[in-house]
Amino acid sequence: MEFPSQPLTQSPSSVVSTRRYDLDWLRIIAILTLLFYHTGMIYVSWGWHIKSAEHSQPMEEVMRWLHRWRMPLLFFISGAGTFFALKRRSYGAYAGERFRRLFIPLVFGMFVIVPPQIYIEWLFRGIFSGSYADFYPNVFHFEPYKDDGTGGAFSWHHLWFVAYLFLYSLLSIPLFWWLKSAPGERFIGRVSQLISRPGGALSLVIILIISQLILKPFFPEETHSIFDDWAYFVKNLLLFWAGYVLVSRSEFAAILTAQRRIFLGATVFCTVLLYGSRAIWTDDTIDEIRWLNILYTINSDCLVWFSVLMTVACGYRYLNANHPILPHLTEAVYPFYILHQTVIVLIGYWVLKQTTLGVYDGFLFVSLSTLLVCVSLYWFLIRPFKLTRVLFGVLAKPDKTPRQ
Repeated sequence: MEFPSQPLTQSPSSVVSTRRYDLDWLRIIAILTLLFYHTGMIYVSWGWHIKSAEHSQPMEEVMRWLHRWRMPLLFFISGAGTFFALKRRSYGAYAGERFRRLFIPLVFGMFVIVPPQIYIEWLFRGIFSGSYADFYPNVFHFEPYKDDGTGGAFSWHHLWFVAYLFLYSLLSIPLFWWLKSAPGERFIGRVSQLISRPGGALSLVIILIISQLILKPFFPEETHSIFDDWAYFVKNLLLFWAGYVLVSRSEFAAILTAQRRIFLGATVFCTVLLYGSRAIWTDDTIDEIRWLNILYTINSDCLVWFSVLMTVACGYRYLNANHPILPHLTEAVYPFYILHQTVIVLIGYWVLKQTTLGVYDGFLFVSLSTLLVCVSLYWFLIRPFKLTRVLFGVLAKPDKTPRQ
């Protein structure tokens, strides 16, 4: 990411010329968090591909908060990255780069990376008992996977993020073109006036809330399958747009960073409401009482937005610094994301079937083993070879010179 070398006294349209290292660090942190989150899915009560008979309620409560932070942050950062990408490319070149970096790895993943997850799940549930070679032709029936095991073996699983990001990137080109026009510049100016007020950026959550109040009654579940997922699809699209807008002027980072304590306070307040409501009411009660469900949804949306603002503001304050390892981590983190869930499922299945490890020692073993395997696969199989770099969305040649 980039950031301005000009002082803040320059024109509001002044934009960036040096790298935003904080956004690189935050992306790395968010994707590493996903590793532990998806490992945790084995050991909580929520449905997943493989499940331990033992569950951890404390782990589930931590993951409840992380669910409202991790993917929204990644979509926000992706929107910010789009702003910088369009400073260096035409819209046509940007669309081509998105095709190579997102669509090709998505297709590759759906035929190579994801099927082992479905195979292991079918073995775990007793749906299938043959070898992987016997299973794999099921993928080419192109029957959509279903969580209850009644569907087929064709899915994008955790690569829904890549699919959504690809669609967001292409669908948003007309908006980004408009934002660079005179009316778009005036709109950004009004955003600048709003966020310059103490806590003003918090009020942007109203857009998120309205979208969810309209769409959630019709699409209450997060399915990651687009056509019955419009509430979640629109929520993350709005976060993607917000990332673009809130890095589009040089002064925005400093403005938001100066208000980081306000964002922290708002995040803590919504967190208290989240867990306080769950201490009083059960999930069924929250779902059944309409006014309570609406308030719970509003608070969840506020927590999403406020925690993203807090993270980005604190990130700029404390993480906007380069390090010799950062370019390598930045390159590796996308292949790591593509690989991590499949590796978790494979190792997790072995742990559940072949060991007596409990919740917490099993969690640590699966997490750390997955980290080691993914790093090794990237370093020895993906990074050195042109074909695997293309298939995993790493398009540039390995950087053999240190960055300044």
